[in-house]
Amino acid sequence: MSFDFATALFVAALVTGFIWGLDRLVWARRRIAEGDSAEPLLVEYSRSFFPVIAIVLVLRSFVAEPFRIPSGSMLPTLFVGDFILVNKFAYGLRLPVIEKKIYEIGDPQRGDVVVFRYPPNPSIDYIKRVVGLPGDKIAYRQKRLFINGKKVDVSPLVGGEHVAIDKRQFEEQLGDALHQIQITLSRPSLDGELIVPPGHYFVMGDNRDNSADSRVWGFVPDQNLLGKATFIWMSLDFGEMNFYPERVGTFID
Repeated sequence: MSFDFATALFVAALVTGFIWGLDRLVWARRRIAEGDSAEPLLVEYSRSFFPVIAIVLVLRSFVAEPFRIPSGSMLPTLFVGDFILVNKFAYGLRLPVIEKKIYEIGDPQRGDVVVFRYPPNPSIDYIKRVVGLPGDKIAYRQKRLFINGKKVDVSPLVGGEHVAIDKRQFEEQLGDALHQIQITLSRPSLDGELIVPPGHYFVMGDNRDNSADSRVWGFVPDQNLLGKATFIWMSLDFGEMNFYPERVGTFID
């Protein structure tokens, strides 16, 4: 069972705020009437921590949330250990914990890198690239992507042929997004064709042959979207102990 930080943060704000408010309305007056000026330790901690917790909750819910890349499914765009910021208001304001949209701002565009609740298990956050919008006809054949009957343009990435003996890297144009993808020649192509239903999105990893995405588990409902990945603020792979300073401060294409 994964730890739900958003719920824990909300509960902490609720509890500390309730204790602080109850003290101001009831307990503090009672202490003054009884001539007791000593503030209980629980009240002191609640008064100190509530503003900090509340600010973090608001920023994390409505402005930006940190996210760490756990796998290589988005190579070569995102490395394992990249720490990114997710723009939480790019696709509308949502209430904390229940993630209900309360204000429309914009919709995902083809090529956006998005963080979302994994549809088969919403307690897990995933990151992929939006490939298909509602109503799009998506086809994937022999490691090539087709959108509404048109083959998506790709060009070999300079130096990409030297990544590994069976890997190749390309630049791909999705809408306004020019980004990099990687294929593995020794892996079979997950071919198929479908139409994206209303209110849903088709997503794929940039590491096309090493990504469990919409080709495997289906579409992402709009209500599962958490935000748009925008910025790498740290890149440190603890498993391999690799630090990539050149990636720090870069924007995500």
